[in-house]
Amino acid sequence: MDFCLIGIDIGTTSTKATLIDQNGVQLASFSRPHPTSRLTPGMAEQDPQDWMDGVLGALGQFSGAVDPARVLGIGLTSQVNSHVFVDDKGEAVRAGITWQDTRAAGDAAKLDAQVTAEQKTAWFGGPVPIDASHALSRMAFVARTEPESWAATRHVLLPKDFVALKLTGAVSSDPVAAVGLVNAKGAYVSELLDLLPGSAGRLPPLFPFHHIAGRVRAGLPFAGLPVTVGAMDAWAGMFGCGVVSDGDAMYQSGTSEIPGVVSSTVVPTPGVILFPPYEGIRMHAAPTQSGGAALSWLSTLLGRSPAELSALAGTCEPSEGLPLFLPHLAGERAPIWDSASRGTFARLDANAGPAHISRSVMEGVAFSVRWAFETLSRSAGARIEVANIGGGGSRSDVWCQIRADVLGMRLRRTTVPDAAALGAAILTGVGSGAFEALLPAVRQLVRFERTFEPNRGLAALYDERFEHFRSLYETLKPFNARF
Repeated sequence: MDFCLIGIDIGTTSTKATLIDQNGVQLASFSRPHPTSRLTPGMAEQDPQDWMDGVLGALGQFSGAVDPARVLGIGLTSQVNSHVFVDDKGEAVRAGITWQDTRAAGDAAKLDAQVTAEQKTAWFGGPVPIDASHALSRMAFVARTEPESWAATRHVLLPKDFVALKLTGAVSSDPVAAVGLVNAKGAYVSELLDLLPGSAGRLPPLFPFHHIAGRVRAGLPFAGLPVTVGAMDAWAGMFGCGVVSDGDAMYQSGTSEIPGVVSSTVVPTPGVILFPPYEGIRMHAAPTQSGGAALSWLSTLLGRSPAELSALAGTCEPSEGLPLFLPHLAGERAPIWDSASRGTFARLDANAGPAHISRSVMEGVAFSVRWAFETLSRSAGARIEVANIGGGGSRSDVWCQIRADVLGMRLRRTTVPDAAALGAAILTGVGSGAFEALLPAVRQLVRFERTFEPNRGLAALYDERFEHFRSLYETLKPFNARF
């Protein structure tokens, strides 16, 4: 059967989309950036209309690239924890609050203090933190600071769910994207939601990833085409990286880095996000705060493109004398969950030029992921020796080799760069009936184009630098906590 699938990812910096055929070959791709507003400390907001403009732009382009009759469905994924508050007409009552926004940290601390580690373990399987990006923290923040917006809010949705609402008129989400709100059975934890009156009634109903949320409204490109509920970017990207079975590990590289491993073994470990099981898949994840975002920051600072910085880093040999970079430019998530931490360079000297700084930033991001992977290994009770890597940040050969060397593990890079968009397309392939189940869909549609082997001769160097990296964080922690 000759068919096509569309996957759309409403990411942190852009909306990306892919059009693939039944063999996973990419026929067309789309990308449109959207800005983030950072007018006050901790603020990181986006206009939901920018997301819709990107989605409609992708659908419009694809409708001219292929016979619409060949397309079976549209799959969605998006950044989380990012939230948009909409009224009873489906209109946003305020700007969307992205996962990078830390203004709800105080609200999060108050909520977290009301929940014991034993309760979290009973609900979620592990001590999942209630941080500034948690949906309940966000709702508490808006209720406290903008009571009129809160009163007008009918639903609190993720970007993918907002887009599905706009495309189809249906309100829906999935239990995995509701991490931190649902128990192991995928049901909302009422005892938790009772901490904020009015929160439970504003959350959307939950359905499986491949559930058809609705069909595209008349007057839009691909009108009548089914739209699946989809998954959060970490899970869609996991499938788009070819990760679906016990023992499989992923490394998604975008604005942030998202390492994860599938394991039915659960060893409660602080710092790890333990997702509720989905079709027998138990994913342990440890998303960091800054991956590609750190390189983008350096790109702006030096006035050179990320590709130029990658080339510069490739001219610089690994060395114990290289400056050490802590990539906490907006705090850090896994595994330390410290919103107060900030970035720094250590041991800078007059010999450090753009090449040294570029490599230092790339190494710093890799060290943050090594810390995350070590925590994941404990949580999953498994040794991780190979990971499938995808996402925009994986396109740099130099950076992938640095990561392999720092992590001491093999990295298999996907052929389609936008792993999350590919994963969304895979899910709509299941929802549309093109595939009987998730596993065969992943195995047929995901392809790999290169493997990066770690240089074992650098293991001792990077072991030492990693210990210095962790010590640097601990040394600066009291200082950063003062501000």
